[in-house]
Amino acid sequence: MGMLCAVSFNRYGRLYYLDPGELRPQVGDKVLVPTDDGPEVAECVWAAQWVSEDTDGFPKLAGLAGEDDLRRDEALRRRKAEAKVAAKRLIRAHGLPMKVVAIDHVLGSAEAGGERTTVYFTAPHRVDFRSLVRDLGATLHCRVELRQLSARDSARVQGGIGSCGRDLCCATFLTDFEPVTIRMAKDQDLPLNPLRISGACGRLMCCLKYEHPLYQRFQESAPPVGARVSTPEGDGRVVGHSVPRDSVTVRLDADGSRCSCSRASVCAPRQAHDQHYNA
Repeated sequence: MGMLCAVSFNRYGRLYYLDPGELRPQVGDKVLVPTDDGPEVAECVWAAQWVSEDTDGFPKLAGLAGEDDLRRDEALRRRKAEAKVAAKRLIRAHGLPMKVVAIDHVLGSAEAGGERTTVYFTAPHRVDFRSLVRDLGATLHCRVELRQLSARDSARVQGGIGSCGRDLCCATFLTDFEPVTIRMAKDQDLPLNPLRISGACGRLMCCLKYEHPLYQRFQESAPPVGARVSTPEGDGRVVGHSVPRDSVTVRLDADGSRCSCSRASVCAPRQAHDQHYNA
């Protein structure tokens, strides 16, 4: 048991959970988060509170941001904006099929290697950007690195709104991309229209994996479509499944009407159990 708070480096961006230590930041406070390149300024979006989980493995806040930290953060954001404009202009000048996705800038000291700008981009294929790196370095007066992102990484960096109306999962809480297959969409009886089951990245939606185990368990115990079953309303044939409701749709032999029955009421093991103990 310990205390945790949540911070974000960008508004509506990914949340990072940290141990506040002796600090008690409130929502809206600017705090310092330890990173590989030194403390970075972030905004507290979830005040420190007690949680039931073990907090030993969470990083600790480096402190509250002061005036010098805020000025440094403002300079950093200004340098990122300038680098983005310069990168887009030079990409057009070189005629390269690249799209700038994000900019990362480090205000390092001379001992730490000096300032460094990293340009994240997407492209339909591999791009020879050696001349672009030289021109960017001369324009920005710092060391420049270019990194090509995949479609999923691009969506995670840029963020956006999914078809569900909420922020993209990859931009908010997902840490790893798990494999998603078209089989998952088939098992959930979803339309195989790419426009319906693809996310902002153009790949299959990550959320297809969330409920897939539920559908697998249902299919293992529920009678398949076309199977004959006995229901409380009479015998019939299964014509449909409703996994969220944990029920099956049965067409009755008596009058051809349809009824919805719970999976347990038409499951052979459950019926055998009831017959044995009710006898």
